[in-house]
Amino acid sequence: MLEINNLFASVADKPILKGLSLAINPGEIHAIMGPNGAGKSTTGYVLGGRPGYEVTGGSVSFDGQDLLALDPHERAAAGLFLGFQYPVEIPGVSFVQFLREAANAQRKMRGEEPLSGGAFLKLAKEQAALLRMDMDMLKRPVNVGFSGGEKKRAEMVQMGILDPRLAILDETDSGLDIDALRICGEGINAIMRRPDKAVLLITHYQRLLDYVKPDFVHVLANGRIVRTGGPELAHQLEEQGYEAVVQEGAA
Repeated sequence: MLEINNLFASVADKPILKGLSLAINPGEIHAIMGPNGAGKSTTGYVLGGRPGYEVTGGSVSFDGQDLLALDPHERAAAGLFLGFQYPVEIPGVSFVQFLREAANAQRKMRGEEPLSGGAFLKLAKEQAALLRMDMDMLKRPVNVGFSGGEKKRAEMVQMGILDPRLAILDETDSGLDIDALRICGEGINAIMRRPDKAVLLITHYQRLLDYVKPDFVHVLANGRIVRTGGPELAHQLEEQGYEAVVQEGAA
């Protein structure tokens, strides 16, 4: 599904990714962990096509397409979803209208019929219930007045409505209390744990992985993956810290 080969990328002329390679197949959940400044968020932003992140080498293929040749909205329509560490607020724009416009814009690019008002509201109610959100919240301006946990849950509702093939979730656990963490984890599993979908979780901590159990855990350091293992690697990182595990992998 996703093939990253020897990827180099810079921000403001500063090299961040330095030969990142990673393959993700349908049905798999991958987690990327690593210290601050390792390039975790940069990986997500480069894959999503965020402006200001310059690819200086390597390639990325998504479902056989050159992902780097696509504009951000084309990547989204192709089935890629990027969840942000800090979802933005959009005053004056109803969340439910924002979600409907986003869903129908992607459907149009794929040559599909737009969702009617009734069909969309039914889908939105189902996804909101999955994340235990009241529909009244989605009638408010996008993320305005939402707590950190509510913003993340609303983003999971958006993911459920857009129904992507690959979800890249950047520190979804950031700012979540225990209950919100469990709800978001259950939502990710319900929406994305399917044979034709895949997830890339970007996180500092092992706690989200208690709910969304990964098939593979990768340690990112100095812009490249230095070690790969199973779920047990996340527990090792939690116990020993990044420095010890990175040094052990280099030994």
